[in-house]
Amino acid sequence: MSAAEHRYELRSRVERYAGRIFTVVTDEVSMPGGGTATRDYARHVGAVAVVALDDAGQVVLVRQYRQPVGRHLWELPAGLMDVDGEDLPVAAARELAEEADLTAGRWDLLVDVHTSPGFSDEVVRVFLARELAEVPVGQRHERHDEEADLQIVRIDLDEAVGMVLAGEVTNGPCVAGLLAAARARDAGWSALRRADTPLHR
Repeated sequence: MSAAEHRYELRSRVERYAGRIFTVVTDEVSMPGGGTATRDYARHVGAVAVVALDDAGQVVLVRQYRQPVGRHLWELPAGLMDVDGEDLPVAAARELAEEADLTAGRWDLLVDVHTSPGFSDEVVRVFLARELAEVPVGQRHERHDEEADLQIVRIDLDEAVGMVLAGEVTNGPCVAGLLAAARARDAGWSALRRADTPLHR
């Protein structure tokens, strides 16, 4: 940190709401110039998402209803970091199996995304999964609620990137994951990080 950078120190925190997925807090934080300011935001458990790429260069997308926006969105297979002690690659593999009925023989790290840092500390770790195989029918996860309505498709990665640029894909981790996967592919996969790279929140 340079000498000119201000250190934003937490002076106090008030919890406004506590739920299973997120907690809403008000922080009092020291500001440049000597004053303080309050900031309301959601402390989120975090999530993982998976760009599952098959041998034909197709990526797995799911279309799922999201109540906050009132419509279906194209997304990656994804889910919460809500199992205590679960390693993030294991969480990603679990979500890929539950939402897309797939396993993967190769895992790499694509990108980490702070989805909306103006009001939440949520971070989503996006993995690249390759060497895909189907989960046997008798071992598949039973989907409930919005997941019971999931539409699962495979789309050429370049076509999926086109959907991003056309505004058809707006889910943040999906946008970031698709663009990162296309860039990594075009670079010969040389820039990929290990799947077990520590996550810095």
